[in-house]
Order: sequence, then C-alpha cells, then structure tokens
Amino acid sequence: ESYKVDQATTATRTDTPIMETPFSIQVVPQQVLKDQQAVRLGTALQNVSGVSPFPNAIESGDGYMIRGFESTAHYRNGVLRPTNNLVDTSNIEQLEVLKGPASILYGRADPGGIINVVTKQPQETSAYSLQQQFGSYNFFRTTGDATGPLSHDKRVLYRFNFAYENSESFRDFVDRKTMFFAPVVQWKVNSRTQITAELEYQNINTKSDGLLPALGNRPAPVPISRYLDEPSFSKSGNERFFTGINWSHELNSDWKITHRISGEFIHGLGTRMIVPFSAVDPASGNVDRFLVSTPRGNQENRYQSSLNLTGHVDTGILKHTLLFGYDYLYQTDKNVVSKCCDAGGPPFLPINVFNPVYGVGIPTLDQVPDNGPFGSSRSWHGFYLQDQVKLPLNLHLLAGLRYDDAVSNNTVLNERTGKDHRLSPRVGLVWQPMSWLSLYGSYTENFGLQNVFDIRRQPLPPQTAQQFEAGVKTEFFDGRLRTTVAYFDLTKQNVAVPDPANPQFSKALGEAQTRGIELDVSGELLPGWSVIASYTYMPFAKVTKDFVDDGGGGVTLGNTGNRLFNAAKDMGSLWSTYAFQDQELHGVKLEGLKIGAGLSAAGERQGDAANTFQMPGYVIANAMASYEWRMGMTKMTAQLNVSNLFDRTYYAGSNGGNYFIQPGMPRFFMGSIRMEF
Repeated sequence: ESYKVDQATTATRTDTPIMETPFSIQVVPQQVLKDQQAVRLGTALQNVSGVSPFPNAIESGDGYMIRGFESTAHYRNGVLRPTNNLVDTSNIEQLEVLKGPASILYGRADPGGIINVVTKQPQETSAYSLQQQFGSYNFFRTTGDATGPLSHDKRVLYRFNFAYENSESFRDFVDRKTMFFAPVVQWKVNSRTQITAELEYQNINTKSDGLLPALGNRPAPVPISRYLDEPSFSKSGNERFFTGINWSHELNSDWKITHRISGEFIHGLGTRMIVPFSAVDPASGNVDRFLVSTPRGNQENRYQSSLNLTGHVDTGILKHTLLFGYDYLYQTDKNVVSKCCDAGGPPFLPINVFNPVYGVGIPTLDQVPDNGPFGSSRSWHGFYLQDQVKLPLNLHLLAGLRYDDAVSNNTVLNERTGKDHRLSPRVGLVWQPMSWLSLYGSYTENFGLQNVFDIRRQPLPPQTAQQFEAGVKTEFFDGRLRTTVAYFDLTKQNVAVPDPANPQFSKALGEAQTRGIELDVSGELLPGWSVIASYTYMPFAKVTKDFVDDGGGGVTLGNTGNRLFNAAKDMGSLWSTYAFQDQELHGVKLEGLKIGAGLSAAGERQGDAANTFQMPGYVIANAMASYEWRMGMTKMTAQLNVSNLFDRTYYAGSNGGNYFIQPGMPRFFMGSIRMEF
C-alpha cells in the first residue's frame, strides 16, 4: 500500500536500491494506480517529473515526451515494445521510469528515458478480485485478477488478468471497444530454478481522431469536442499477441543466469482516416485534410531474446556486482497497399472548423493514389557489460559499456537501407555519507535507430545522444519518504519531426538540447497520509542545429534557436491521500475511509518545431474518495474519482505540427465497485 518503492531493476538490470543508483529512477506503485483509477498510462505518468503526453491521431496509441524528447517505445519487464500501441493497465504491478539515455542496457531506446511496465506475477496465496468501473461519456470497464497455486506443493502458480472496455469520448463521434487478457504460469522447478510462460491478447477498435488544428498562434477557438475527421468513414482496429518464456537459475549463492525470449505480433484490422494537416485559413475557416486508407493485413512482428549473467565478486575491500548480457531483436513491418498521398503531397479535402459539414467532396478510394506495399526489417545485436563496485567511504561506482550492430532492410525492394554499429559507455558515482542521503553524478551516451521514414521512404539517420546528470536523493521520516532532485544536460542528434511537405513522413533536425532541474517526492508523511509529487524546471530546450537545403546549393538555419515543441519551462503535479485510521467524527467510525486530491500543471508550450503557435499553460485539480468494508470474507471498495474538478479547458500537447493538438479531458467522473476475496 506504500507510495514509496525502495528497489527497481530498470536502471541497472540488477536488484539495486534506488538510493545507490546514480540516475533518476522514479516508480509509480500499485497503490497510486488504484487511488487514481489509472486506466490509461498517461494518468499514472503524470506523477513523474519530465514526462508529458505526445498526441496520436488514433485513439489506440500511447505517446510521451521525456525531458523534452519524444518516447515512442515502451518496455514490458525490460523487453522492448517499439510501438505506441495502447497499453492496458489491468495487469500492471508498477511503472518504472528511468530518466535519460538507457541504450547501454536496452538497445534502441529513446534518449529522454524509458518507461518500463512491470507486470503482475503469480503468488503462492490465492487471491481474486473483480472490479466494475463506470464514468462520464458512457465509460464502462470490467477487470478481473486471479492468482494462486495450481499444485498442492505450490511449485506451479498462475496469474490471470482480463479487462473489457466500452466507452465513448468527449470528442464527437469517437468511441473505443477493447478486450484484453493476460495469463501467466510459473513453475518453480526447485529452490534455484524457475520457468515462467506468459501470454497477452489485446483487441482494440476505435475511431481515428485528427484532433484540432491551430489558428494563428493558438489552437483554433472551437469547442474541444469538434471532430474534423469523417465520422462515417474513419475507423481503426488492430489486435496484438504477446507470448514469452523467461527462466532463471541460480548457479550458486553469487551467480545467477536469466533468459527471456518473446514474440509480439500486431495485426492491423483496417484503418481509414481523413485528418487535418494544416493550420486554419483565417479568411475561410477551412483546414486541409488528407485521406489514408489501409485495408486489413498490416503486420508488425518482433522476436526478442535477452540473456544475462549476474554475479558478486569481492576483490579485497571492493565488492563487485557484475552483469554480462546479450540481446537480440528482429523486427519486420509489412504494410499492404494503402491509399494516401501522391508525390506532390496529400490531396486537399478541406473542412470548415467553425461549421463542419461531413461527407462533402470525399473521393472514392479508387480516386486516391496507391502508396504501394511497403515492408522493412531490422536485425539488432547488442553486447553489454556492467560493473557496480562498492568502494570504501560509502562510495558506489557504476561503469558499463555496450556494443550495438544494427541492420535495416527494405523487404519489398530487397535492398539494405542502413547498417550501423556503435560503442556506448556510461559511468556513474554515488556517495552515501549517511543512510538517508545520496549524492550522485553520471554520464551516459545513447544510440538508436529511427522508427520513422522520410518522404523518400528511407529511414532517418540513427539517433545519438549524450547526457550529464547530477543529483541528490534523500529519505526522511524513518525512510518512509524519498525525494530526488536531479540536474540534467541532454543533447540529442537527429530528432524526428513531421515533414511539412507530407505529414505522413518525418524529417530529422540536426541537434537539440535540453537542460533543467527535476524534483520527485513519494512516500508517507504520517501514518495514512501518502503523497507523490513532481516538478520540472526546464529553461533551456532548443534546436541547436538545423541546417536545411535551400534548393539553390546553400543551406539555411531552419529551426535553429527555436524552443522544442511540447517542452514546457515549468510543469508539475501533486497528489496526496489520507486513509483514516481509528478516528471518529461525531461518534461515527471513519476507519476504511480514504480521501485524496491533487493538481497537475504545465506552462506555455510551443506547438511545433517552427514555433508558429503556442499552447497556453494550465492548472487542473483532481479528487477522490473511497470506502472499504467487509462482507464476510470479501473486502468491498467503493470509489469515486473526479478529474479536472473545475472543468477547465486546456490543451495537453501537440505532435509537433500545426495540427493534432490534443485538448485535455473536461471534468470526468469515474466510479467503481471492487470485490477482493
């Protein structure tokens, strides 16, 4: 039930106390997910400094910015998911967010940081829960969780999570239907060896949503519910399969080997959308749109394997924790023939943002040019080693090195599109003069292939990054409350942004840099009084190099000197709950009652790389109340959450163009009844 987690594996792939880790690693634990009824990943991640949403045109995806840079990939128990496919929260135990470059351990990682989803695992004690949630905009969601032994000796355990959601949206015409289930079986072969088999299935059907465009230097002044796609045309669906086996064996008390092997398969069920791609014409009120139609048959297949050997060795007064690892990723993407944009740019399908009339001038699909089939593959090998050394005087040194070899191919044209290899180091030092105080500093480099293509359908140059970080970690109130203050200086090369000539593709900025200070607080102030809070101050977040061909043999400075889009100078959050203990009010026992409230805020942000428009800052309030009671052997919990309590209109973010501006959720009520037995 604590808001504070003492150990996390994401930063080091070893069980290292957070106070001994020379990086900013923040954990959103299970109790926060419950108290905030976090059915979306974004609800949970708003508790972490430096993290902000990155909008998608389709309601079936998640996207985020970390320390000013887009993060398109998530990790599941340390395994890469290089897509922004929607993450279901029903089987999440906790979220671990490692700030800054992490490719030394995870390969193709985005330099701002990584989001690692830690899933629920089988337990030896039988436990079951069923929850029904209901909310504004016809939101209905049913989830279940069951775990326990499958054998009398408790050597074979299971866990099963499922979720079904049927919901609408504050956005006109948008709805979502999802189904998810995740069984896990674990066999404890003996006291030193375990084997775990996992499966996930997810089906998502929703509408594409082009969100809102800009007018002048602000989001267009239209209702935030305004829908600029075509309600009778637009749709999106896909299904996702994940299967994996992981095993571990303790060779002796000092050495352990772990191996994960998995496959993930995403099948497109058909996508059609007509979405805006320009700012609003101030004279007519029109915005241009482009049409995309992809029939059923798109596929993304990923096969991954990671092998790690960890050990403890003493050399005199030095105590080493060694990590040797190898990982492999093979990814194929197959896009069937789709209808979209011709060589001169998208077909213009205008709609008036102030008085939209749907179904006018929409071409038949045979009038839209074929994009042709497109396929790619990537093969990635990584070798890494790391040494964590406990030194005298309570010093903790970490040093690591990784070698990557990556090859990409166009499988339709049967030609190689890229081959890259890189050696990436990282080093960090922690000084813990007292058990409650840690001072740390680190330097890290990053290497990663792009996940996007330019207008010629060639992959963008590899991303590289470098970061310096220094910080202070403290623990107060007998270790119940931890704070982290971190200063970072992060530089990234080849930042991908939408190509103004054709927003279906991207172009690379030369270099961008962010610098700032982050504060994270989590834990318990008094018995029953929990808090999780964050604040980010990022005064510098700019494009430092962007040389663009001017078409005449020269170059221009492009967006050099502009502030990065979506990167607020100030942003933060606060969430606090109080669970009554043995108190009474006018003779009424309050035990079982919990109340909570919080704020989330962001300052003004640039909406695109050219800084042509801005999104105003905002502050929104949230609140909750829950009550627990017993019905025989069953624990019942009734809960009510209110998001955006005062119904403020705000804009959560932009994808870097003058379209796809994401309006924030209006006031939203969510109630639930949960049974645990």
